[in-house]
Amino acid sequence: MKLLLDTHAFLWLNEDSVRLSQKIKDLCLSGEHEFYLSMASPWEMQIKSQLGKLSLGMPIEELVNKNRQENNIQLVAIDLAHISYLEQLPTHHKDPFDRIIIAQAIIEGFTIVSVDHAFADYSVPVIW
Repeated sequence: MKLLLDTHAFLWLNEDSVRLSQKIKDLCLSGEHEFYLSMASPWEMQIKSQLGKLSLGMPIEELVNKNRQENNIQLVAIDLAHISYLEQLPTHHKDPFDRIIIAQAIIEGFTIVSVDHAFADYSVPVIW
């Protein structure tokens, strides 16, 4: 399964947080799945960090690169096709970062890893 991490899932995975569901922990440990991170997530983390809404233990670039190496997380670029697809999405969810993650998941065939219930309003598989 190709799993696209929502921003909070990436952060919680990095912290080995108790907030991760057992299902997600099991998927990570199985070694059978591919994990992806949208470039929207580091962008969102940078903005929240600058606004004082998020505190990270290291620079974002270092955090992402560490997880790419240690957890084999692959980055997903934001393509014009992803942006164009936003026009087709209903506006159930107003968060622009989540909306681009939804578009990427639909176009690329990802399952989204998120606790956010707003994703359920779209035709995209979500697990938690």
